[in-house]
Amino acid sequence: MSQSGIQARRSAVYLLDQVLGEGRLLSELIGSGALEKLQPEDRARAQRLATDTLRGLERADRILQKHLQKYPPLTVRNTLRLATIELCSGGAAHGVVNAAVEIVGRNKRTAAMKGLVNAVLRKVVVTGPETWPILRTPRLPKWLRGPLVAAYGPETVAAMEVAHFAGAPLDLTAKGDKGALHRSLGGTFLPTGSVRLDNPGQVSELPGFKKGSWWVQDAAAAIPVQILNPQPDEKVLDLCAAPGGKTMQIAASGAEVTAVDDSASRMTRVQQNLKRTKLKAECIVGDVMAQSGQWDAILLDAPCSATGTIRRHPDLPHAKDGSEFGGLIELQAVMLDHALSLLKPGGRLVFCTCSLLPDEGECQVEDALARHKGLTVDREALAIEGIDPEWITEEGGLRLRPDFWSDKGGMDGFYVACLRKA
Repeated sequence: MSQSGIQARRSAVYLLDQVLGEGRLLSELIGSGALEKLQPEDRARAQRLATDTLRGLERADRILQKHLQKYPPLTVRNTLRLATIELCSGGAAHGVVNAAVEIVGRNKRTAAMKGLVNAVLRKVVVTGPETWPILRTPRLPKWLRGPLVAAYGPETVAAMEVAHFAGAPLDLTAKGDKGALHRSLGGTFLPTGSVRLDNPGQVSELPGFKKGSWWVQDAAAAIPVQILNPQPDEKVLDLCAAPGGKTMQIAASGAEVTAVDDSASRMTRVQQNLKRTKLKAECIVGDVMAQSGQWDAILLDAPCSATGTIRRHPDLPHAKDGSEFGGLIELQAVMLDHALSLLKPGGRLVFCTCSLLPDEGECQVEDALARHKGLTVDREALAIEGIDPEWITEEGGLRLRPDFWSDKGGMDGFYVACLRKA
């Protein structure tokens, strides 16, 4: 058995322990170097194993509970979950079982459970693969499922859960000619102009990456700037700009863009992306509330629950419990009010969140319209290529959901509205 395979699996179990035991997010763990000692291929494998396990957690637990009288310690349980998902996905039984036994055996606190792990997984080998496909699609936890069912109904939420379980393909935004990017890389040309790849392999090795011809950006995340429609020589303020996809879209339009984010490390990533794509923007590490001046157009991609990104971040429902969402909703309103104060008369502001919760979208805009005399919603701004009129909401915003484009691989959940100042 290869030691790299063991290392990747051990690292995946560590990630699972941190998410499910400590409430930490995978992005935070990986960003702080949790996988940096691994070779690139093992790093990718560990991340994939952890995300696959989080997506299929409910199914894995249903299979395992038949063979466990009581739940073992979390590390052992996560090792069993990971191995179960590997086995049910066609993994070689001998290698998967032996790796799980070795992982548990290397830890003094769990070494006594090697026999249990071996015995349970031998049973999973026999029954798991045939049971797996007949189990229901894993559901969101009750703390999140409840509010979503109240907002959209059980059938829509079930369709979202199917999209979450399927995961997310890779979407690219072209710096220039969208058609040329599609001809170069193949894949699917989406109605809004993004190019979607199902099995891209190593992203940095794809044609055009080193030249900076495109960047990775979910198709839904590319829509807010299309709605903002920045024009050459306009002064545009991009608030909460990291990781920079929207900044690059604005810069590629020829507008004069200033990007603001309060995270120095995330702003470094924005600058790296700008350098690779040979695009220009002024980058400021700072608080949104400290910004001043008057701007032709503003994009506010406000901090939010990120519940629209679960198809690519399956750790989110497990690492969070909704307790911080009230504070985020209050912060969004404060940021929106301040951003509106920076807008020139007649200017436009696009407010967006990668959230499925109406309190972070539709309700925010309704409340802002009530607070600000003369503020209007520009419905005509939503008339861009590929937008289904049924996605437009009562107050004039755009509601995007993971189950939209289900035949094409879905999209992230987003809310977008274009506001005009009198």
